[in-house]
Amino acid sequence: MILDRYLMRQFLPVFAVAAAMFVMLLSLMDLFANLWRYLNYEVPFKEILRVSLYYLPQSFSYALPISLLFAAAYTLGDLYARNELTSIFASGIPFWRFSISLVVMGLMASVFAFYFGDRVVVPTLRIKNDLQRLYLHQQRTENNSDIVIKARNGEVIYQVDYYDSATDTLNGISIVEQTSGGSFIALVRAPQGTWTGEYWKLSNAMIYQWEDGLLRVRPLEDPVDYRERPDTFRRNAMAAEDLPVREAGLLVRDLKAAGLPFIGAQAEYYHRYSFSTVSLVIMILSISMGGRFRKNVMLMSLLTSLGSAVVFYVAEMITMMMAKLGYIPPIMGAWFPVLVFIILGILMVRSAKT
Repeated sequence: MILDRYLMRQFLPVFAVAAAMFVMLLSLMDLFANLWRYLNYEVPFKEILRVSLYYLPQSFSYALPISLLFAAAYTLGDLYARNELTSIFASGIPFWRFSISLVVMGLMASVFAFYFGDRVVVPTLRIKNDLQRLYLHQQRTENNSDIVIKARNGEVIYQVDYYDSATDTLNGISIVEQTSGGSFIALVRAPQGTWTGEYWKLSNAMIYQWEDGLLRVRPLEDPVDYRERPDTFRRNAMAAEDLPVREAGLLVRDLKAAGLPFIGAQAEYYHRYSFSTVSLVIMILSISMGGRFRKNVMLMSLLTSLGSAVVFYVAEMITMMMAKLGYIPPIMGAWFPVLVFIILGILMVRSAKT
């Protein structure tokens, strides 16, 4: 439709400028927040620039929703201020139909944000954080200690004193084997186990079993039955927000299987999906504020759109906090604000003046 193309020609340049501005602003904020540390450790300028470049995808991910909000509010406000929408409405075209292309743009941005965040933002942010910790002499490891893992539907339970991610080595291993009903079968203990690529090679392993009413111990001759992959032990040392969606789901599964607290990780897992819809929510809220003011149209549209976005972010933050504390289900904490504000925005668009 001609009007849809015209609206996009007005919207896209403003969005491009707003996105570039917000990305630059967020990148500079991160740079200046750590600049004194870089100077303190005499980090070369090219390395500082390298860290900043790896932060650009994260900056764009943060800037995308607010850039859409600004561009939509500015474009509609400008059209109102120039009385162009009056002619459009006089021709019988309702406001919701005129703005449908912006909603489609918000939907496409949400789909893009999910895959961009999962495929680009997560790995580049991990590289950025690793480089930053390296240059600032900060330590972080994927090692883990005091691990308890349930495997094979609870029939095998690992208790490990320490997992070394650099060498894929388990130290201080105790493995309990039991039936599906919970009856004890055997206990295997070993000072160390090394991942061979297919199974854990246990050194000096001893097995304890009941025989003739007595608990007997003997060396474990061929310990090749333990094939739980190293990621099972590594993921428990990481946060769900630092992992791709698939691995975050596996982390939640591992925490559940191990009987460890998983509510926070599950809430973050659902939030990875719900947060990608922020662009759509913000776009609908911005559109819904159009046409509601007679004076200072552009300024009031920008302010009310920004205010509604702030309310949405605060509501999302509160529900996520409640979900992580266990007051509400994790899926509700992630999705409730999204659904409420989408419905509210659609109702306001439908009732907008035309």
